[in-house]
Amino acid sequence: MKTLRTLYFLVLLSLGMVGGIIAQTKEYTLEECRAMALANNKKIQKATYNIDAAKAAMASTNASALPTLDGSLQGVHLGDPLSTLLPSEMVNAGLDIKQNIYSGNKMRYGKKRVAKSVELYESQKAMTEAEVLLSVETYYWQVVQATENVKVANKYRDMLKDLRQLFKNSVDAGLTYKNDLLRAEVNLNNAELSILQAKDYLKICKLSLAQVIGHPSDSEFTLVEALDYTYQPVVEQGSIDKRPEIAILEKSLEINEYQTKILQADRLPQVGFSLSGLAAYGDGVNFSDTTNQMYTYYGMLSVSIPIFNWGRNKNSVKEQKFKVEAARVEMEDSKELYSLEATNAQMQVNQSYQKILLSEASLQQAEENLRLANDRYSVGTITGNDVLEAQVIWEQAILALVEAKVEYRINLATYKKTTGTL
Repeated sequence: MKTLRTLYFLVLLSLGMVGGIIAQTKEYTLEECRAMALANNKKIQKATYNIDAAKAAMASTNASALPTLDGSLQGVHLGDPLSTLLPSEMVNAGLDIKQNIYSGNKMRYGKKRVAKSVELYESQKAMTEAEVLLSVETYYWQVVQATENVKVANKYRDMLKDLRQLFKNSVDAGLTYKNDLLRAEVNLNNAELSILQAKDYLKICKLSLAQVIGHPSDSEFTLVEALDYTYQPVVEQGSIDKRPEIAILEKSLEINEYQTKILQADRLPQVGFSLSGLAAYGDGVNFSDTTNQMYTYYGMLSVSIPIFNWGRNKNSVKEQKFKVEAARVEMEDSKELYSLEATNAQMQVNQSYQKILLSEASLQQAEENLRLANDRYSVGTITGNDVLEAQVIWEQAILALVEAKVEYRINLATYKKTTGTL
């Protein structure tokens, strides 16, 4: 009785362990994979830190336009002969306030430049997100395709097993030669190899997807296969204006333009004001009445006017203007290339759509061909080799359809990226 209770406990424990393993297997939709990638991908995290750094730089630049307050404290001990002129020991404390009054709008342009830098890094993050999402879609559909390939390979292998048994029965009964059985054996071996290759490919695709979405590589997961989709051609090409790459080029151009204005401001007068307070403590430190403490202050208005520097500032402005024009030409050239890329992506989607239509027709024909081959073989009008060929044609047709549908989804994601709508 004790042995039965122990056995019962072990069975329950094993069932619990199996249930735990099953519970650990998660199933993800495409949208869930996209969300996980946006939250966990390291490239996106890096882009976020770049934005934070740019915002910190903007705060620092904005603060540079405000008055500054500096304090100082010094302890002084003087030896001979300075001690005969000044107190040998004294403590000095100072407080300085400085404010830039005019710098040719250099500060204002500096603020606008760093603000554009923040926008540029935000656009770079958007570009990184688009690249990551395209990788997610690509790996997701590759996993779906690999999963379907395993299913098809298993089904094809099972069909071959049934046909091989049929051939073996015929050979054992002396109704046919052994050639068909040998061909079935060869095809069956190839089918077993195809299953192994399909499973290995599925494993690699899963690892690639897991790395992009931040899923632990040692934790199993499955995908919601959504090949049932309303496939349709892309009739009109979308605009490329929403692409983050366009925004990056525009922000870079604006930053260069503000840099030109900052360099131009260096050729204008600079006006600043400072106010300093001083306190000193020491034996006879006050020069006016020889008391031991002294308080005073002084103000200073400074005006700096560039007069002559061998054209250095002028040439710096000229250099920057050429850089602005180069950036403008690069932006226009890139827009043309992006438009061409979008056109090509649209064509790829439409080609995939036509490939799906042709593959669906081919699969229907292959299924009918296989049905007729089985019927004719059963009545002895064709050989077993004809059935084997019909099975191969069926397998190739269904794999081609899966490939066409996956290709469409990947090409559609690529097209959306080229138009900034992914």
